[in-house]
Amino acid sequence: MFLTLCLLRKGIPGKQWIGKYRRPRKITWQMKSKMVSHLEREAANEYWISRPYMTKEQEHSHAAERRAQNWLKIKEARFANFPEHKRITDHLNHLRITKTWSS
Repeated sequence: MFLTLCLLRKGIPGKQWIGKYRRPRKITWQMKSKMVSHLEREAANEYWISRPYMTKEQEHSHAAERRAQNWLKIKEARFANFPEHKRITDHLNHLRITKTWSS
């Protein structure tokens, strides 16, 4: 198909590097070596990922204490800037000039 288009139309229709009838790129030895090194690196990563560092029993709740401490720090930091409680007596204290019922 590609050869027929090139011979009959005297060229490649449209852009030669993109599209449905694009010209295929030549594979160089650098491309091959990069792909081989990429696949080797990926295989090494899969090897190390497949072997866990801890067993399931060790992994279960191993960081619970640390997470609880971090949560307490976050909670304390959140309430550090919180204003103190105001009671209704503080708001209405200016009305209490005299404590007698007669006036």
